[in-house]
Amino acid sequence: MSTDTSLTIDPFKNLQITLNPDGTLTRHNNYARTPAKPEDSSDSSTSVLSRDILINNSNKTWVRIYLPKQALKSSEKLPVILAFHGGGFILFSPDESMSHQFCSNMATELSVIIVSASYRLAPEHRLPAAYDDAMEALLWIKNTHDNDWLENYADLSKVFIMGGSAGGNIAYHLGLRAADQQVDDLLPSKIRGLILHQPFFGGVERTESELRSMNNPGFPPCVSDLMWELSLPIGVDRDHEYCNPIGHGSTSLEKIRRLGWKVFVGGCHGDQLIDRQIELVKMMEKEEIQVVSRFLEGGFHGLEIFDPPKAKAMFVALKDFIFPSM
Repeated sequence: MSTDTSLTIDPFKNLQITLNPDGTLTRHNNYARTPAKPEDSSDSSTSVLSRDILINNSNKTWVRIYLPKQALKSSEKLPVILAFHGGGFILFSPDESMSHQFCSNMATELSVIIVSASYRLAPEHRLPAAYDDAMEALLWIKNTHDNDWLENYADLSKVFIMGGSAGGNIAYHLGLRAADQQVDDLLPSKIRGLILHQPFFGGVERTESELRSMNNPGFPPCVSDLMWELSLPIGVDRDHEYCNPIGHGSTSLEKIRRLGWKVFVGGCHGDQLIDRQIELVKMMEKEEIQVVSRFLEGGFHGLEIFDPPKAKAMFVALKDFIFPSM
């Protein structure tokens, strides 16, 4: 297949970024941010409380925890979802308003605690920095004495790792790392599964869905190419294991199978990444991992973030995925 990218779309303008001579980015997009709503919130219409906690002062990484108010009145502890936002590894943070609203709605609809974790962005911090930060967040969760919400309301025997887009890539690679960890290192946390929402993967050779999307003004391959160029280690191409999982990680996948984790992969056929996601499902099925796939007709990348009814439908599917696995 041809590897030519679109000549009609400027990926820097599409992403509203400028690459500086020192290798850093100037991010021109001033996305709205939403502050956390801690337990002293007087807003009676708020069904979910949220709180920001610093994880690593040197790396300036932190988490935003979402706690359904109903947990305050119940003796039943809630499952935990460790979630990672999208943005091609180069944009966004947990307090970005769309991410905040999505996590808040998900906490309500699923009756779960969500720990939405930040991570260092590329190109200032290229991969595997985001994976390192993700592992640090996972290890932090087990120390419930550091946070009374987790200590009082979280059931750490029911932990799921989730991410959307680049966050889905992070969730996948964190899952591989966690499967390689000694089980005792994660206790009392017990991972039950991975939730990969429109996960961001790539490769040198174009897929059919990428070729169909060459001039898609929303998310064409030239934009994803730039994201990978800015986030992968210098000197590697898109067939590196961080980008292209096919043919990599079989030992870790075998461990995921033996641990009994389930994997949810969601996407839509209007997204250039759909063929990569289908390939991922097939690879996992070949390794005899229990995979639940949900691929919608039409749509676009980031569909559920921008379309609340579509998000609600996805939450129904996730509820079916999470709770039967208890």
